[in-house]
Amino acid sequence: MRTDARRHHDPQVRGFASDNYAGAHPEVLAAIALANGGHQVAYGEDDYTDHLQRVMHSHFGPTAEAFPVFNGTGANVVALQALTDRWGAAICAESAHINVDEGGAPERMGGLKLLTVPTPDGKLTPELIDRQAFGWDDEHRAMPQVVSITQNTELGTVYTPDEIRVICDHAHERGMKVHLDGARIANAAASLDVPMRTFTNTVGVDVLSFGGTKNGALFGEAVVVLNPDAVRAMKHLRKLSMQLASKMRFVSVQLEALLAKDLWLRNARHANAMAQRLAGGVRAIDGVEILYPVQANAVFARLPHAVSERLQRRFRFYFWDEAAGDVRWMCAFDTREDDVDAFLQALKEEMAR
Repeated sequence: MRTDARRHHDPQVRGFASDNYAGAHPEVLAAIALANGGHQVAYGEDDYTDHLQRVMHSHFGPTAEAFPVFNGTGANVVALQALTDRWGAAICAESAHINVDEGGAPERMGGLKLLTVPTPDGKLTPELIDRQAFGWDDEHRAMPQVVSITQNTELGTVYTPDEIRVICDHAHERGMKVHLDGARIANAAASLDVPMRTFTNTVGVDVLSFGGTKNGALFGEAVVVLNPDAVRAMKHLRKLSMQLASKMRFVSVQLEALLAKDLWLRNARHANAMAQRLAGGVRAIDGVEILYPVQANAVFARLPHAVSERLQRRFRFYFWDEAAGDVRWMCAFDTREDDVDAFLQALKEEMAR
């Protein structure tokens, strides 16, 4: 029996649950179609992956090498494996995605230990790092070998380039390397209004997990090696970690579409602007508290639990800390002003009940 493909959702419906809910940007879909047809060498020896290297050089310098992967967890696991020994550990914020949202993959699949530190705003400092940066000669303790930071952080805050430089200098002085989880790196660059290199290779980051999916790609991220001396056997680790795409051209061409011109920045600026519009409206509503500075495309708020539950029947979003009544509202590259205004109106109505 023949069945035809059909649309199973209303494309006019948008929520504030996650930028992963958004579809792919039309320019990215066009790039995938452009790469289709004919034969290209598999496993990354194709023309698109080769050209992606030159595009990455324009953003991160001539020593940068990109290793496209399927997803963000895969990028982080491969990157951290490349930076640690079997007895190694990575220091990260307690709220870091690698600690709370990757199902234990860095530890279970990557074979390394995460040493976490509570932070008030999702950001590490040298003083916070030193709470776990000790015991290198203690065989009873996993050896701290990496500091992993997230830009922007899981709480929507953004490191300045100087803050990352201080972290990199501090880590390197202690013989550790620095990994940056850049799932939303474009939003951070848009917020700071600086090139991505300004807070990565220029200030000493060794390896970057570059995010595409949250910024308009269909799927696909990349591990970007900024310091070749910091890693070993990246190609082998990517394959071992089940992150080597046979038809890699379809991952690479998406990242090229985002990065070759300014699509990555346009998308991120728009998402950030929608978060600012949302935050501005929320601040005018009595009884709703914004928890952290709104510096990228996320708004964290605290409001009555019953209000959130009613509002969730009208718009999708997640509790961040349900016991405290904390919620997270995310904006994406396709969030419209009308979406924000409709959400704010719904919030006002529910708060008034």
